[in-house]
Amino acid sequence: MAKMRIAIVLNTSWNIYNFRMNFVKVLIAEGNEVHTIAPHDEFTHYLTEAGCIHHNLKMDSRGANPVKDFLLVFELMSTYRRVKPDVVLHYTIKPNVYGTLAAAILKIPTINNVCGLGTIFLKKNLVSSVAIALYRLAFRFPKKVFFQNQDDRDLFVDKKIIALSTSDLIPGSGIDLKRFAPFDFKRNSTFTFLLVSRLITDKGIHEFIEAIRQLKASGIEAKFQVLGAKDPRHKRGIKLGVIKEWIDSGTIEYLGTTKDVRPYIQQADCIVLPSYREGTPRTLLEAASSAKPIITTDVPGCHNVVMDGYNGLLCKLKDSQDLASKMYMMTNFDDGTLKKLGDNGRKKVVSEFDESIVIRKYLSAIHSLDS
Repeated sequence: MAKMRIAIVLNTSWNIYNFRMNFVKVLIAEGNEVHTIAPHDEFTHYLTEAGCIHHNLKMDSRGANPVKDFLLVFELMSTYRRVKPDVVLHYTIKPNVYGTLAAAILKIPTINNVCGLGTIFLKKNLVSSVAIALYRLAFRFPKKVFFQNQDDRDLFVDKKIIALSTSDLIPGSGIDLKRFAPFDFKRNSTFTFLLVSRLITDKGIHEFIEAIRQLKASGIEAKFQVLGAKDPRHKRGIKLGVIKEWIDSGTIEYLGTTKDVRPYIQQADCIVLPSYREGTPRTLLEAASSAKPIITTDVPGCHNVVMDGYNGLLCKLKDSQDLASKMYMMTNFDDGTLKKLGDNGRKKVVSEFDESIVIRKYLSAIHSLDS
């Protein structure tokens, strides 16, 4: 097997470090030269310390200015010319579209990963039409496109954005089963719900807040925690004043951000994510792998990780009343039921979402380019 020069392109160095690092280590252990291409952040040094050659990228992961974004094609072409990779692995929307076009112009093979569609495909408007057109243009070129759930794959095939033969399924970014190991079961004296997410509307934050208010009004004694970055500059970000009001009124206990979510997951009784749509949500994989019951929405991505009544409860999309009723049900489960839900989640993750499955599929796709 010839050694290869492999470029990995993402919207943040944080994302590579947190979700792809074990894969990167396997590539390096095989003797490949790994180049990471992403905006510089506080996690970039971990990539170079692991043996990657890093290239900074000017990319606003929040913005949606097509003219500004299209300049990414030229920036990435310049980087690819310098690096001369044998293959480029793209993740997240902008690298998938603009990185693929840059690589196609230079005749460099690409393998893409549709990490999730966000809400862009839920609406029929100019933005979604442009997005579909850009995907259709770019996705004529990749050697392989991995999808994180069957719904997203079907959507791309149905809209003729991609041929079925070019696509494949992987279980999200996978999960490191040793790192996210189960904790000994222990119920809190005050039942504790934890939502782990960036504070943007697509994650169902407003529904979570409304459900909390309904539960508190009916006299439910519970803790409601939120862990994740405030992101007011995101076009669907929640204003700082609104978050401050939630904290000051005691609606939520805001935990800020962390480099290690495990202690927070350990201290919660149930993880909640009322998201509108996901690829395969990392938060839920971490919760299930840690043997925690989950409440999430019955939407693509989320219902891949949670089976209703097996390892958690599914609620209706954008329905705070249904979410509140599922949270109320969860507080009333006895210890045996809570433990069973958690144990089932761990079983599901072990059999379906082990990151070694993802790594094997990627290695197979990369090695096939060399054959």
